[in-house]
Amino acid sequence: MNLILLGAPGTGKGTLADGIRKATGIAHVSTGDLFRANIKEGTPLGKEAEGYMARGELVPDSLTIAMLEARLGQDDCRAGFMLDGFPRTVAQADALAAFLAAKGWRIDAVLNVTLADATIQDRLSGRRVCASCGRSYNLQAMPPKVEGVCDDCGGAVEQRPDDRPETIANRLRAYHEKTRPLVDYYGGRGLLHGFDNEIGSKETLQRILRLLAGL
Repeated sequence: MNLILLGAPGTGKGTLADGIRKATGIAHVSTGDLFRANIKEGTPLGKEAEGYMARGELVPDSLTIAMLEARLGQDDCRAGFMLDGFPRTVAQADALAAFLAAKGWRIDAVLNVTLADATIQDRLSGRRVCASCGRSYNLQAMPPKVEGVCDDCGGAVEQRPDDRPETIANRLRAYHEKTRPLVDYYGGRGLLHGFDNEIGSKETLQRILRLLAGL
Protein backbone atom coordinates (compact mmCIF):
# COMPACT_ATOMS: atom_id res chain seq x y z
CA MET A 1 0.00 0.00 0.00
CA ASN A 2 1.37 3.41 -1.01
CA LEU A 3 -0.11 6.57 0.53
CA ILE A 4 0.32 10.34 0.46
CA LEU A 5 -0.37 12.35 3.62
CA LEU A 6 -1.35 15.96 2.87
CA GLY A 7 -1.95 18.85 5.26
CA ALA A 8 -0.48 22.14 6.40
CA PRO A 9 2.40 22.04 8.90
CA GLY A 10 1.09 21.54 12.42
CA THR A 11 -2.07 19.63 11.51
CA GLY A 12 -0.86 16.54 13.38
CA LYS A 13 0.36 14.58 10.38
CA GLY A 14 3.39 13.25 12.28
CA THR A 15 1.28 11.69 15.03
CA LEU A 16 -1.14 10.22 12.51
CA ALA A 17 1.69 8.93 10.32
CA ASP A 18 3.22 7.10 13.29
CA GLY A 19 -0.11 5.45 14.04
CA ILE A 20 -0.61 4.43 10.42
CA ARG A 21 2.94 3.03 10.25
CA LYS A 22 2.44 0.91 13.37
CA ALA A 23 -0.93 -0.39 12.16
CA THR A 24 0.06 -1.19 8.57
CA GLY A 25 3.83 -1.79 8.64
CA ILE A 26 4.51 0.52 5.70
CA ALA A 27 7.48 2.91 5.75
CA HIS A 28 6.91 6.50 6.87
CA VAL A 29 8.86 8.74 4.50
CA SER A 30 8.93 12.29 5.85
CA THR A 31 10.64 14.85 3.64
CA GLY A 32 11.13 17.02 6.72
CA ASP A 33 13.11 14.20 8.33
CA LEU A 34 15.03 13.68 5.08
CA PHE A 35 15.97 17.36 4.99
CA ARG A 36 17.07 17.39 8.63
CA ALA A 37 19.08 14.17 8.25
CA ASN A 38 20.90 15.57 5.22
CA ILE A 39 21.52 18.84 7.04
CA LYS A 40 22.85 17.04 10.13
CA GLU A 41 25.14 14.88 7.98
CA GLY A 42 26.34 17.92 6.06
CA THR A 43 25.55 16.53 2.63
CA PRO A 44 25.64 18.93 -0.34
CA LEU A 45 21.86 18.62 -0.71
CA GLY A 46 21.41 19.25 2.99
CA LYS A 47 23.52 22.40 2.99
CA GLU A 48 21.51 23.81 0.10
CA ALA A 49 18.18 22.90 1.68
CA GLU A 50 19.06 24.37 5.08
CA GLY A 51 18.70 28.00 4.03
CA TYR A 52 15.25 27.47 2.54
CA MET A 53 13.95 25.62 5.63
CA ALA A 54 15.25 28.25 8.07
CA ARG A 55 13.23 30.91 6.22
CA GLY A 56 10.09 28.76 6.09
CA GLU A 57 10.29 28.51 2.30
CA LEU A 58 9.66 25.42 0.20
CA VAL A 59 12.82 23.56 -0.77
CA PRO A 60 13.17 23.57 -4.60
CA ASP A 61 11.73 20.55 -6.40
CA SER A 62 15.09 19.37 -7.72
CA LEU A 63 16.52 19.00 -4.20
CA THR A 64 13.42 17.38 -2.75
CA ILE A 65 13.02 14.85 -5.56
CA ALA A 66 16.71 13.85 -5.44
CA MET A 67 16.45 13.06 -1.72
CA LEU A 68 13.10 11.29 -2.10
CA GLU A 69 14.11 9.01 -4.96
CA ALA A 70 17.10 7.78 -2.97
CA ARG A 71 14.88 7.13 0.08
CA LEU A 72 12.23 5.16 -1.83
CA GLY A 73 14.95 2.88 -3.11
CA GLN A 74 15.69 1.60 0.39
CA ASP A 75 14.58 -1.88 1.50
CA ASP A 76 11.94 -0.79 4.01
CA CYS A 77 9.87 0.80 1.23
CA ARG A 78 9.39 -2.47 -0.65
CA ALA A 79 6.27 -3.38 1.33
CA GLY A 80 4.78 0.08 0.82
CA PHE A 81 5.35 3.67 1.87
CA MET A 82 3.58 6.76 3.13
CA LEU A 83 4.83 10.12 1.84
CA ASP A 84 4.59 12.90 4.42
CA GLY A 85 5.48 16.39 3.17
CA PHE A 86 5.73 15.43 -0.51
CA PRO A 87 4.43 16.40 -2.97
CA ARG A 88 3.96 20.05 -1.97
CA THR A 89 3.23 21.42 -5.45
CA VAL A 90 1.48 20.21 -8.60
CA ALA A 91 4.87 20.14 -10.35
CA GLN A 92 6.14 17.76 -7.66
CA ALA A 93 3.00 15.63 -8.03
CA ASP A 94 3.68 15.31 -11.75
CA ALA A 95 7.32 14.40 -11.08
CA LEU A 96 6.23 11.82 -8.51
CA ALA A 97 3.71 10.30 -10.91
CA ALA A 98 6.41 9.92 -13.57
CA PHE A 99 8.84 8.37 -11.08
CA LEU A 100 6.26 5.87 -9.77
CA ALA A 101 5.12 4.94 -13.28
CA ALA A 102 8.70 4.14 -14.25
CA LYS A 103 8.90 1.79 -11.24
CA GLY A 104 5.51 0.21 -11.92
CA TRP A 105 4.18 1.63 -8.62
CA ARG A 106 1.03 3.63 -7.84
CA ILE A 107 -0.54 5.71 -5.08
CA ASP A 108 -3.52 3.96 -3.48
CA ALA A 109 -4.93 6.88 -1.47
CA VAL A 110 -4.22 10.51 -0.57
CA LEU A 111 -5.16 11.49 3.01
CA ASN A 112 -5.80 15.22 3.45
CA VAL A 113 -5.62 16.32 7.11
CA THR A 114 -7.05 19.76 7.95
CA LEU A 115 -6.93 22.11 10.95
CA ALA A 116 -7.69 25.80 11.46
CA ASP A 117 -4.73 28.15 10.89
CA ALA A 118 -5.12 29.67 14.37
CA THR A 119 -4.85 26.22 15.96
CA ILE A 120 -1.77 25.48 13.87
CA GLN A 121 -0.11 28.72 15.01
CA ASP A 122 -0.68 27.80 18.66
CA ARG A 123 0.59 24.24 18.24
CA LEU A 124 3.76 25.03 16.31
CA SER A 125 4.81 28.04 18.36
CA GLY A 126 4.74 25.82 21.45
CA ARG A 127 6.62 22.91 19.91
CA ARG A 128 10.13 22.05 21.11
CA VAL A 129 12.51 19.33 19.92
CA CYS A 130 15.48 17.60 21.57
CA ALA A 131 18.63 18.54 19.68
CA SER A 132 20.20 15.15 20.53
CA CYS A 133 17.55 12.46 20.05
CA GLY A 134 14.81 14.34 18.17
CA ARG A 135 11.96 13.75 20.65
CA SER A 136 9.18 16.32 20.28
CA TYR A 137 7.49 18.25 23.07
CA ASN A 138 4.82 20.94 23.36
CA LEU A 139 5.06 23.61 26.04
CA GLN A 140 1.30 23.53 26.65
CA ALA A 141 0.27 19.93 26.01
CA MET A 142 3.41 17.89 26.71
CA PRO A 143 6.34 19.86 28.18
CA PRO A 144 9.58 18.19 29.33
CA LYS A 145 9.71 17.39 33.06
CA VAL A 146 12.63 19.78 33.45
CA GLU A 147 12.45 22.94 31.36
CA GLY A 148 14.86 22.79 28.43
CA VAL A 149 16.01 19.22 29.19
CA CYS A 150 14.93 16.06 27.31
CA ASP A 151 13.22 13.41 29.45
CA ASP A 152 14.82 10.59 27.44
CA CYS A 153 18.45 11.56 26.89
CA GLY A 154 19.08 14.76 28.83
CA GLY A 155 19.78 16.71 25.66
CA ALA A 156 18.86 20.34 25.09
CA VAL A 157 15.20 20.90 24.18
CA GLU A 158 15.03 23.75 21.70
CA GLN A 159 12.70 25.58 19.36
CA ARG A 160 13.41 24.80 15.72
CA PRO A 161 13.99 27.86 13.50
CA ASP A 162 11.00 26.86 11.35
CA ASP A 163 8.68 26.94 14.42
CA ARG A 164 9.17 30.62 15.18
CA PRO A 165 6.00 32.73 14.72
CA GLU A 166 7.23 34.69 11.68
CA THR A 167 8.43 31.49 10.02
CA ILE A 168 5.16 29.68 10.75
CA ALA A 169 3.29 32.49 8.97
CA ASN A 170 5.55 32.06 5.93
CA ARG A 171 5.06 28.29 5.96
CA LEU A 172 1.28 28.59 6.06
CA ARG A 173 1.33 31.20 3.29
CA ALA A 174 3.48 28.92 1.13
CA TYR A 175 1.14 26.01 1.85
CA HIS A 176 -2.02 27.85 0.88
CA GLU A 177 -0.47 29.28 -2.28
CA LYS A 178 1.36 26.22 -3.59
CA THR A 179 0.09 23.08 -1.88
CA ARG A 180 -3.68 23.53 -1.65
CA PRO A 181 -4.00 22.99 -5.45
CA LEU A 182 -3.03 19.36 -4.73
CA VAL A 183 -6.46 18.88 -3.18
CA ASP A 184 -8.00 19.50 -6.60
CA TYR A 185 -5.22 17.53 -8.33
CA TYR A 186 -5.81 14.32 -6.38
CA GLY A 187 -9.53 14.91 -5.95
CA GLY A 188 -9.88 14.88 -9.71
CA ARG A 189 -8.16 11.50 -9.81
CA GLY A 190 -10.49 9.96 -7.25
CA LEU A 191 -7.70 9.44 -4.69
CA LEU A 192 -8.42 12.16 -2.11
CA HIS A 193 -9.95 11.49 1.32
CA GLY A 194 -10.41 14.39 3.79
CA PHE A 195 -10.01 14.24 7.58
CA ASP A 196 -10.67 17.20 9.91
CA ASN A 197 -8.28 16.74 12.84
CA GLU A 198 -10.11 19.18 15.12
CA ILE A 199 -11.74 16.07 16.63
CA GLY A 200 -8.33 14.86 17.85
CA SER A 201 -5.66 12.56 16.46
CA LYS A 202 -6.94 9.41 18.20
CA GLU A 203 -10.36 9.54 16.53
CA THR A 204 -8.90 10.76 13.22
CA LEU A 205 -6.49 7.81 13.17
CA GLN A 206 -9.35 5.35 13.68
CA ARG A 207 -11.24 6.93 10.78
CA ILE A 208 -8.16 6.63 8.57
CA LEU A 209 -7.55 3.00 9.49
CA ARG A 210 -11.18 2.14 8.71
CA LEU A 211 -10.72 3.69 5.28
CA LEU A 212 -7.46 1.81 4.62
CA ALA A 213 -9.01 -1.50 5.68
CA GLY A 214 -11.52 -1.09 2.86
CA LEU A 215 -9.01 -0.33 0.10
